[in-house]
Amino acid sequence: MQTIKYPERNDWKKILSRPSFDTSSLNNTVSKILSEIRERGDAAVFEYEEMFDKVKLNSLAVSQSEIDEADKLVSDELKNAIRIAKANIEKFHSSQLFETKKIETVKGVTCWQKSVAIEKVGLYIPGGTAPLFSTVLMLAVPARIAGCKEIVLCSPPNKEGKLHPAILFAAKEAGVNKIFKIGGVQAIGAMAYGTKTVPQVYKIFGPGNQYVMAAKQLVSLRDVAIDMPAGPSEVQVIADEMTDASFVAADLLSQAEHGIDSQVILTTTSEEFISRVFHEVEQQLAKLPRREIAEQALENSKLILLRDLQEIIDITNEYAPEHLIIETEDYMDIAEKIVNAGSVFLGSYTPESAGDYASGTNHTLPTSGYAKAYSGVNLDSFIKKITFQEITKEGINNLGPIIEVMAENEELFAHKNAVTLRLK
Repeated sequence: MQTIKYPERNDWKKILSRPSFDTSSLNNTVSKILSEIRERGDAAVFEYEEMFDKVKLNSLAVSQSEIDEADKLVSDELKNAIRIAKANIEKFHSSQLFETKKIETVKGVTCWQKSVAIEKVGLYIPGGTAPLFSTVLMLAVPARIAGCKEIVLCSPPNKEGKLHPAILFAAKEAGVNKIFKIGGVQAIGAMAYGTKTVPQVYKIFGPGNQYVMAAKQLVSLRDVAIDMPAGPSEVQVIADEMTDASFVAADLLSQAEHGIDSQVILTTTSEEFISRVFHEVEQQLAKLPRREIAEQALENSKLILLRDLQEIIDITNEYAPEHLIIETEDYMDIAEKIVNAGSVFLGSYTPESAGDYASGTNHTLPTSGYAKAYSGVNLDSFIKKITFQEITKEGINNLGPIIEVMAENEELFAHKNAVTLRLK
C-alpha cells in the first residue's frame, strides 16, 4: 500500500484514480460473442460455455432435481443464516414501497403516478473465485417485493456442469422463477436477446468481471436496461487516532480479497495511526486464504494523510466510494456532510461485511465514482412509474389558455389547436 502525505488538492484526481485497463480489444471480443448469441441463440451459448467455463452441457436450464439435490448439500447452519439475511433484506426493501398520491395542480386538473413492476428481470450471479449467493438475495428479494412476474437467474457452472448449492438454495428461497447454467458474456447476451431456452428480459442486474461489465454496457445501448455502470469493488475508511487499527485493517482486507482489481483507501489526520494500520494489515494478510488476491489489490491501494477533517470530507466526496466506513468518534457529524457514496457504514461496530450479507441494505452499488450520480440497487430499481392525469371541463377552462399561449410561442400550432377545440 502506498502512503501519501498531505497531497495538494490539484493532485487529488490523480491520487484517487482507480485501476485502469485497456478495454479496446475486450470490447471487440465481447461484441463478437454478443452478435453470435443474437444470431445463433442456444447453439452459441453451448459453444461458449464449453470454451470459457470448460464444460459440455446437455441442458442450460437447472432442473428441479438439481435444486432438490442442492438443498441437501447446504448445511442447516448456512440455511438459517440465508433465511435470516433474506428476512432483513425483505424488511428493509419493503419499507421502500411507493405510495400513490393524487394531486390537484389546478382546479379540475388531477395528476398522479402509479408504480409498476418491470415484468421480466435478469440476474447475473458470479460464481468464479467466490460463489456470491448473497447477491442472489440482494437482487431477487427486492424483485419479488416489487412484483416482477419473471425473475431469471444466470450463473456459471463448475466443471461438472453444476451451480453452487448455496446459489440454488438462495434462489429458491428468494423466489427466482428460472435458473440457467450460463456464465460470462454469453449469459448477458442470452438474457438481453432471448434464446429458445432463455427468456428475453427487460432489465439486467448483477456484478461481474470486466467482460460481463462490458457486455452489460454494450447491450444497454439499444437492447435492454441495466442496473448501473460498474467496475471493480472499492472501500474507503475514515478513521482517527482513537479507532481500533485492527478493525480498520480487517475492513480494508475484506474488500481487497474481492479481486485483484479492487481498491481500498484509508483517510486520516494521524500519521501514527497509518503506521499502526500498515502493521495490522501485514499481520492479518499473512493469515488470509485469499492472500495472493488481496496482495495484488493492495498494490492499487493508498493510505492518505490529510491536514484536517474538512479535507477528509472533501476528498471523500471527490472519490465517491462504493463503500464508505466512518470509524471516528464523531462519525455521525461526518456522515451528514457526505454527499457522494454508495453505502455508508457508521461506527466501529459496523463493518462493510454487514451490508454485504445480512443487515438489510443492498450490496449492489455504484463503483468507479458513479456514486456521484447513481444510487445503489433498491426497490425503485425494479419498478417504473407511470404518470396519469385527468382534466375535467372546468380544468381545461382553467388551464387551457395557459397551454395555448405556450404552444403558440413555441410555434406548435397543432398543440394549440388541440386545446382550442376543447375550449370552444
